[in-house]
Amino acid sequence: MPELPEVETTLRGIAPHLIGQRIDRLIVRERRLRLPVPAGTEETLAGQRIETLHRRGKYLLIELERGTLVVHLGMSGSLRVLPAGTPAAAHDHLDLRLASGVCLRLRDPRRFGLFLWTADPPERHPLIAGLGPEPLGPDFGGDHLWRLSRGRRAAVKAFIMDAGVVVGVGNIYASESLALAGIHPARPCGRVGRVRYARLAAAIREVLASAIAQGGTTLRDFVAEDGSPGYFAQSLRVYGRTGEPCRGCGEPIRQRRIGQRSSFYCPRCQR
Repeated sequence: MPELPEVETTLRGIAPHLIGQRIDRLIVRERRLRLPVPAGTEETLAGQRIETLHRRGKYLLIELERGTLVVHLGMSGSLRVLPAGTPAAAHDHLDLRLASGVCLRLRDPRRFGLFLWTADPPERHPLIAGLGPEPLGPDFGGDHLWRLSRGRRAAVKAFIMDAGVVVGVGNIYASESLALAGIHPARPCGRVGRVRYARLAAAIREVLASAIAQGGTTLRDFVAEDGSPGYFAQSLRVYGRTGEPCRGCGEPIRQRRIGQRSSFYCPRCQR
């Protein structure tokens, strides 16, 4: 699914077309997303001005004059900025039409995405209130991971993928960060020391920042807002490279299931 860098890439792509624009109308072709688009959303949004855009974890927050749109891309969703008259294709479920003559179009083949309106501050929304700190923000670091991991037995990979611990570290970037930090993904998180957590936090920041700079990771279902794919996949250390040589030592990369997810690691470099 689109992970934090893909969502950040989307935000940066669509923001210049949206900020300061007034909504003409919302066209809903399919309400049955992961949570249904509530009836009356069209009337609520019409005429409102888009003030700014933010990201919280994997949620896009489109702040309007009288509330916020909470958008999630689910497993296969994408957003495009298109001329308002562009014919809709299959799985094009929503158009947010702007007075400028363009529309923000949500395409979501699997319908696991979200498009919800809230009049309350978005940080109070039930989907957002329990999220951990942003991995690229000032509240995240090795000490934070070390404190939360004490006494816990979960694998460190599952631990850093827990959105209550830190948001937005999905499967690809968890594997890549652990590889960069030299930590085995199956090691119990409570047995990772403070110094190694400092290294892991720095690795998470580096991997995510690099992925954002390169436009996210090229996956089957993800392309950037302008239709171009991301390029981070070209520099993956371990993810999806089972049997290929480790870029550091030459040992074949291994794969195993951790927390119901495929995990990739170097058995020599990661301990």
